[in-house]
Amino acid sequence: VQLQASGGGLVQAGDSLRLSCTASGRIFSSTVMGWFRQAPGKEREFVAGIRWGAGTTYYGGSVKGRFTISREKGKNTQTLQMNSLKPEDTAVYFCAAGTNYDHADFHTWGQGTQVTVSS
Repeated sequence: VQLQASGGGLVQAGDSLRLSCTASGRIFSSTVMGWFRQAPGKEREFVAGIRWGAGTTYYGGSVKGRFTISREKGKNTQTLQMNSLKPEDTAVYFCAAGTNYDHADFHTWGQGTQVTVSS
């Protein structure tokens, strides 16, 4: 499976932005598709994940209530809708595929897409 992320950009605080990640190849029902982000000088942080088959979602604490992850099985695409963006959301966002929600469980990574939120 290869992952292609898109949708980053420059927005102002309070704005919304949508990231998409399209996968080539088959995605198993047990696969967790997720998003991570990494800001300069910081460790990579889990943002959100979704179990491909069941649609079960899980969010990192800093984005809960503001970000929503979803998937379109027919298009092999997952989407991260980001609302009420804050400057601290500025980071490179990576989509990933794995077996569970921990960073160590993700084995396939897409290229990053930059999200910059100005104050």
